[in-house]
Amino acid sequence: MDKNQNQTLQESLAKAYSHEFKNVEKRIDHALEDAQIDLENLSLDEMKILAETFIEEETHTLKEDVEKLLEQKEAIERALHKKSEELQVAKYEVFNAIEHKIKDAKALHRLHQIKLQSIDLYDMLSEMVESAIITALEKDTDGDVSDAIKEVIKNITYESIKEGSLNTIRVRKILSTILATTIEIAEATPTKADEILSSTLKGMRSGLIKSIDRFKQRLAFMPVEAKHILIEDYDTIIEDLHQTDTLFSQIIITQASQSSQLIRKTLLQLHKEMRYDLEELVLLSKETAEIIKEKFSNFAKLAVKKADTALHSPKAQEAKKMGIQAWEVARAAVGSAIKSAKDAIDKKEK
Repeated sequence: MDKNQNQTLQESLAKAYSHEFKNVEKRIDHALEDAQIDLENLSLDEMKILAETFIEEETHTLKEDVEKLLEQKEAIERALHKKSEELQVAKYEVFNAIEHKIKDAKALHRLHQIKLQSIDLYDMLSEMVESAIITALEKDTDGDVSDAIKEVIKNITYESIKEGSLNTIRVRKILSTILATTIEIAEATPTKADEILSSTLKGMRSGLIKSIDRFKQRLAFMPVEAKHILIEDYDTIIEDLHQTDTLFSQIIITQASQSSQLIRKTLLQLHKEMRYDLEELVLLSKETAEIIKEKFSNFAKLAVKKADTALHSPKAQEAKKMGIQAWEVARAAVGSAIKSAKDAIDKKEK
């Protein structure tokens, strides 16, 4: 079938398709009859043109609506991003204004604690870690920066993780960013590399443990609405909590593989030494998972019921039908290939 014939078929089908009829089936019946189409004798290309033409005629208004909504979504996301940045700036300005009024060092320290808890650290994590570690190195007077770095990394890890979702992707990104930034500083300060990396890993571990422990404590007071949100991601959270030690180890190994030989050797050795120190993390994670199972098992059962209902939805039924049809197409293709091979063998034998 050449291009002109294709175009002619498409035009006749489009012209015959009328929205005057009340449903899709009647519209298609009318179009097939009007265009005098015999479905049984259409080639694959002709069947494709027919389906695509009917889909276009039936959905072009919906497509326009979707495009408009996507444009609105993008505009909202841009506005949301801008407002989020403005919110952050407003917080900085408030803290800076208060800071200028404080002369006492202890009061200033208290204010900085509150600031650390109030500002969204996620977007400035790398820069903040770099600044904190460099400051610790510069202010080191007794030659031992380990405790200072461990404590600052613990706080940054905890404050970055605690308010958001406790899922693998988010936690991995936070811990990977902290460690990657630390590695850059360690490579630039080779005489302190071992101390910097060891303290950072210990701080990350402590911060992660503290975050999970906070999550565990909050489960007892979690409002009903939040329970439903939790249940929506029930299986993922349980799975993530059962592999926090693996996640922690993977981050170290991945960052080590991307580093110089000296840093890689140091990180892998530290990782080996830390294996037994991860027992607290494993124990706490499993306890938290068990609490979720015990407290929210009824919610989980309800979620399963909802999922079971969803299995009978039109979308689920269509998916099931598509799966069967895909199998039929595959079976037909295999059958055709076997027949072709058999015919070729028969011809050869004759």
